[in-house]
Amino acid sequence: MVTESLSGNKLRLDKYISNASDYSRSQVKRLIKEALVKVDGDIIINPATAIATTAKVYLDGMPIAMPGPRYFMLNKPSDVVSATKDSEHPTAIDLINEPRTEQLQIAGRLDIDATGLLLITDDGQWNHSITSPRSHCQKTYQVTVAEPLDSALVQKFYEGIWLEGEKRRCLPANLNIMDDRHALLTISEGKYHQVKRMFAALNNLVTTLHRVQIGNIILDENLEPGQYRPLTQHEIAQENVESTQ
Repeated sequence: MVTESLSGNKLRLDKYISNASDYSRSQVKRLIKEALVKVDGDIIINPATAIATTAKVYLDGMPIAMPGPRYFMLNKPSDVVSATKDSEHPTAIDLINEPRTEQLQIAGRLDIDATGLLLITDDGQWNHSITSPRSHCQKTYQVTVAEPLDSALVQKFYEGIWLEGEKRRCLPANLNIMDDRHALLTISEGKYHQVKRMFAALNNLVTTLHRVQIGNIILDENLEPGQYRPLTQHEIAQENVESTQ
């Protein structure tokens, strides 16, 4: 999570409390000046006081602590944008009913008409480990296309598809044909509209796109479109973000 630190392990008292609670910065300053805040047993009335992030802080007699990083999976519906703010459409963050949503970020976007697994977190380093091009994190999609699928496409995807305007082929992708118009496709890149462009390069049109997996994190089949849940510790673990490096 992003916080405003003064130095390595210290933070302004008002920022600490606002990050650890649902109070606004102005409310926090008033509470501090009313002598309702103790740090390591001492009453502090200066909101700018620098305190250790490991300090024991009490607000009106109740202990408070900085929250740990948060990790969620969302089953994104269609017509929702993978953004934190948008003036025209509902966003994925709008669907998250949690405090401090302004600190959340999306780890790997989906087109507005695509559905399925989105990962949302306030842990920037974890986000980077998934979205960095160097990680080659694998992503699997259920794809429906307009024209029948031929078995020869499996080899073409494995060899790498040339996309218009690109200087290099796509990295090898795994196409698993389910029937003549449905397939599972696993890619390890995140080029703009990549899945749609790959099929378009082979004269086919993607009609629906649904992401079911990122790394080893699989979309919970119990989540209805628009629903979310926290990730388990097993899902969060870095070893569960596959890399093809």
